[in-house]
Amino acid sequence: MTNSLIKLTNIEKVFYTDEVETHALNNITLTINKGEYVSISGPSGCGKSTLLSLLGLLDTGTGGTYQLAGHDVSDISKKERASIRNKEIGFIFQAFNLISDLDVEENVELPLTYRKDLTKSQRQQMVKDALEKVNMSHRAKHFPSQLSGGQQQRIAVARAIAGKPSMILADEPTGNLDSKNASAVMELLDVLHEEGATICMVTHDPISAQRAERNIDILDGQIVSDHSNSLSKSKSKEIAAA
Repeated sequence: MTNSLIKLTNIEKVFYTDEVETHALNNITLTINKGEYVSISGPSGCGKSTLLSLLGLLDTGTGGTYQLAGHDVSDISKKERASIRNKEIGFIFQAFNLISDLDVEENVELPLTYRKDLTKSQRQQMVKDALEKVNMSHRAKHFPSQLSGGQQQRIAVARAIAGKPSMILADEPTGNLDSKNASAVMELLDVLHEEGATICMVTHDPISAQRAERNIDILDGQIVSDHSNSLSKSKSKEIAAA
């Protein structure tokens, strides 16, 4: 029985604008197993965020195949993609993407309201559990404008994990945070991984990348390096604290 969660084979992504072809991804073949913690790094414009969008079913490739949990999701409808995203994938964005006129509980619950398989009481319990996990229960009735950047990102993490997704996709999760709050968010991701979460993170930060157990480097839309992290979690934490 396979342990792979993600399997990309010869994935291509081409953007067409006015007669110009931009090859964002070129022949990407990649397998990520359940429970892995993977960082994706590379210079701006190399294709890493495009890859994360494809993994999260926010976009589709122009060639190749994508299997998620053993199911081919390369050419499914927008409705099917949205349904899978909602149940199987949790997103953490650099800009937090919280809705300003919803309080913390409402922000965390929002993605769950599209789940027809959940009752109101189930959604409320899932929100409560997620806020407890990120130590933000005491802010449940606050609005995003009343929170610091680090607190807003913790709420974004709670929103990502509330539905118990198969994987968490993080796009520069510490990009808008100072070093102290960035370290706190990364420690939270460490805990989620230790509890069994599959995490795929795009980051420019080498310290954040070293916290992952596997590092993938992309250049010009191609994977140029894919290796296990030689630093232990404790060592990377020492570097972060130095």
